[in-house]
Amino acid sequence: MRRKAWVAPPDARKTQRWEYEGMTAKVTIEEVERVAELAHLELTPEETGRMLTDLNAILDYVAELNELDTQGVVPLAQVGELASGPGDAAGMTRIRPDSIELSLDRAVVLSQAPESDQAFFKVPKVIER
Repeated sequence: MRRKAWVAPPDARKTQRWEYEGMTAKVTIEEVERVAELAHLELTPEETGRMLTDLNAILDYVAELNELDTQGVVPLAQVGELASGPGDAAGMTRIRPDSIELSLDRAVVLSQAPESDQAFFKVPKVIER
């Protein structure tokens, strides 16, 4: 399916839903701008339009996947369940057994830190809000 680019007319309302290859889009410009705000991203109008196109294309692809018949397909908890090595039971991957091992001594590690409070490393604040 060929995708159309999202081009908003200058007088369009931000909450308007755009027609997309015969379907109504699932994400609005307002929603893209809100997600960008939450992620502390400053998007140009062109980037907002491209993001809108990309997000709706992803949702269309998910909708296509939802149409697939998955009857008889065994659900997987991990992709590794698909792999099997020589001598393994069908669909099982060899994993090393869990074992308890000694960790580093906290006092030794913290003594090598440039600054600590004897329980944690102290680091400079890097995010201002």
